Amino acid sequence: MEYLVTMTTHVPDGTSEKAVADIRTREAARSRELAAQRHLLRLWRPPLQSGEWRSLGLFAAADGGELENILASMPLRVWRSDAGHAAVAAPE
Repeated sequence: MEYLVTMTTHVPDGTSEKAVADIRTREAARSRELAAQRHLLRLWRPPLQSGEWRSLGLFAAADGGELENILASMPLRVWRSDAGHAAVAAPE
């Protein structure tokens, strides 16, 4: 099943730029792994406001439990809230 997930990140005040850079590097590496495993199908960055971090991801998972495990494996999850919805294909 495919899921469209809105991922919104809120970096805590006072977090060092080094810590932010480190977690973003680890997030990018994990995203590449998930793409190779065919769990992360697409990733979009919509227009953002200043200081806003938000992405839209299309994920493949057997069910909501597997999706949660996938999202929880991503390093930015410690600062991120996710809202997912099962994607429904448009009729042909």
